[in-house]
Amino acid sequence: MAAQPVSRMIRWLLRSSARGCSSGAPVTQPSRREPSRPATEELSRRRQFLREHTAPFSAFLTDSFGRQHSYLRISLTEKCNLRCQYCMPEEGVLLTPKADLLTTEEILTLARLFVKEGVDKIRLTGGEPLIRRDVVDIVAQLYQLEGLKTIGVTTNGINLARLLPSLQKAGLSAINISLDTLVPAKFEFIVRRKGFHKVMEGIHKAIELGYNPVKVNCVVMRGLNEDELLNFVALTEGLPLDVRFIEYMPFDGNKWNFKKMVSYKEMVDTIQQQWPELEKLPEEKSSTAKAFRIPGFQGQISFITSMSEHFCGTCNRLRITADGNLKVCLFGNSEVSLRDHLRAGASEEELLTIIGAAVGRKKRQHSGMFNIAQMKNRPMILIGLFLMFQDFPTASPIISSWGPVPAQGRRPRLLLSHLRATLWKEHRAPEAPPLAGQWLGAGSPLRLYSSQADSDTASMCLSLGTQAPATASGPWATSDQLTHVDSEGRAAMVDVGKKPDTDREAVASAVVLLGPVAFELVQQNQLKKGDALGVAQLAGVQAAKLTSHLIPLCHHVALSHIKVQLRLDPARHAVMIQGSCRARGPTGVEMEALTSAAVAALTVYDMCKAVSRDIEIGEIKLISKTGGQRGDFHRA
Repeated sequence: MAAQPVSRMIRWLLRSSARGCSSGAPVTQPSRREPSRPATEELSRRRQFLREHTAPFSAFLTDSFGRQHSYLRISLTEKCNLRCQYCMPEEGVLLTPKADLLTTEEILTLARLFVKEGVDKIRLTGGEPLIRRDVVDIVAQLYQLEGLKTIGVTTNGINLARLLPSLQKAGLSAINISLDTLVPAKFEFIVRRKGFHKVMEGIHKAIELGYNPVKVNCVVMRGLNEDELLNFVALTEGLPLDVRFIEYMPFDGNKWNFKKMVSYKEMVDTIQQQWPELEKLPEEKSSTAKAFRIPGFQGQISFITSMSEHFCGTCNRLRITADGNLKVCLFGNSEVSLRDHLRAGASEEELLTIIGAAVGRKKRQHSGMFNIAQMKNRPMILIGLFLMFQDFPTASPIISSWGPVPAQGRRPRLLLSHLRATLWKEHRAPEAPPLAGQWLGAGSPLRLYSSQADSDTASMCLSLGTQAPATASGPWATSDQLTHVDSEGRAAMVDVGKKPDTDREAVASAVVLLGPVAFELVQQNQLKKGDALGVAQLAGVQAAKLTSHLIPLCHHVALSHIKVQLRLDPARHAVMIQGSCRARGPTGVEMEALTSAAVAALTVYDMCKAVSRDIEIGEIKLISKTGGQRGDFHRA
């Protein structure tokens, strides 16, 4: 239900070709353009030739279970220009000395050997492969290898728009772009860096140059981005994207927890509630992805179910790390150094014997999600995990702790009517649009943060100037009985099992009185801790989802919509907060809305307490609720 207005918003932004740089609203895809035909026709002719001249497959790359390993992933570097929380430990990683990394010639020597033995697909990964200076030259030399049908790259997209034309001319035939959120502020939180608009520009460029599909990898994590599933699916309606949802996987240092993982079946159920016509596509041989499409949509979605439903039986993948180690299983901790043997002068036959022995020791399947979580393995950044994602659907990982969102250079979110000022202009970054005028008077520019784009944002903003009596309606508008105690006065949870499901919505508010000093710093976005409003908005959304964990007798509610808005009131030196929640079920969402507003207020306090201890939190109250047997409530 909640996805319909979101889908309409996405389509509106698509028609406008808008690229937003705000911290609050989801940003969507760029417009399509005609493919670069000469390049795509050349790649098509090459694939046809290679299909007609396929050599017998090598015994060295066939394991004891008969799996033929025709797909090689090569990590070009351990370095990355982002710091994704599920990929790299918070304390960072110890990088391998440059002298111990594979040289360009060593990479090409190993690639030639594997292709000669039957590998027909190579994917370049990292770290971030596109920060390597000679990446275009590496692609061009790989393209010359007879028998190699596909050259792919998995990238975070930051440098993609700049390099892709050269990469395509060199022979790059497949692209996977990692993107775990459509909300710019959340993007900065996840990757600990700026660059959301560069990723969107990279997707735009890939579509323009004729890549079809453009694969978008999204690691799904509970409590972080599982609420964006429907928004990602909506992207495939008008564009040739394959959005791949990846189950969150355990790697050294990423604090994996089973509770953070959103399973494939749970994701499918969520999507089918919005699009019941979702249909499963036939599975390709050796594919790690379970593919689906919605009739009438240009693109498709896929799921990589490494944790809940492994695909070890058809695995055809091998990996070479940036320091030259061969990994036959992504989740295994056994590795063999090809670099050392190569530098010791090993012949081709000796290298093949070493490779064949490693492949022959590959197990039937990995040890399962709970055993993997206890196993010592490299952090994802040092494996080049994202090379796998190009063939898998993406699922969003959960972040274990919420830190301040970097505020330097952040722009306040503008009303939707001003988003047109940030249209895509060919390949240039948009100019900063003017602020949306004076909202509260007293010379205060608008500073509004919202968890969802809404064309009627202004009309939904808080107005707490008057204190009017509340009104209620319905046959059970009030009750003189406490419902959470039993006949003896002991705490008891209400049984809602026999109550009918109805549409529920609630809005709550809170006020934080900062005082003039803290208010000025928040208004100018100059707090040392970062952007108080941006962090508080995210905290409010997170709190609404966790209400049943915080309030003992609250039922768990599957929320379909959460919105948190904050605005500044110069007259009171205050932050005005409004939280709204929506769901369909047997119980209301008042507590979720109140928890959202209260935690957002506490977060503002925490961000500002170093500046002033004279901060007051107050006026936490329910503004309205609709749905349920007791009728509606509205505070006038």
